[in-house]
Amino acid sequence: MIFTKDNLKLGIVWGLMAPVTGLLLFKWYKFGIFTFKEFFQFIYLEPGFRTLSAALSISLLMNALVFTFYINTQKDRTAKGVFISTVLYGMVILLIKTFA
Repeated sequence: MIFTKDNLKLGIVWGLMAPVTGLLLFKWYKFGIFTFKEFFQFIYLEPGFRTLSAALSISLLMNALVFTFYINTQKDRTAKGVFISTVLYGMVILLIKTFA
C-alpha cells in the first residue's frame, strides 16, 4: 500500500499534492457557488489578500497533517520529503505575500 512505503520521492509528491487538496477544500467550503476562475480572480484582486492568506494557510495545514501521519508511523524518509515540499511551498507563499 502507498501509505506503508518509506521513500523520499513519495514524500515530495505527497507534499506537493496535499496543499492542492487543501486549496480545493477551501474553495469548496467557502466559495462553493463560484467557478474556479471566479474564485482565483477574487483571491487575486481582493485588497489586502486576506482570502489568499487563509487559503494558503489551509493548504499548509494539509501538509502538516500528512507530515504528522508519516512521523507517527515512523516513515522518516517520506516525512522528510513532505517537509522539503512544505519548506519550498512556504517560501513561495512568503514571496507571494511579500511582493504581491
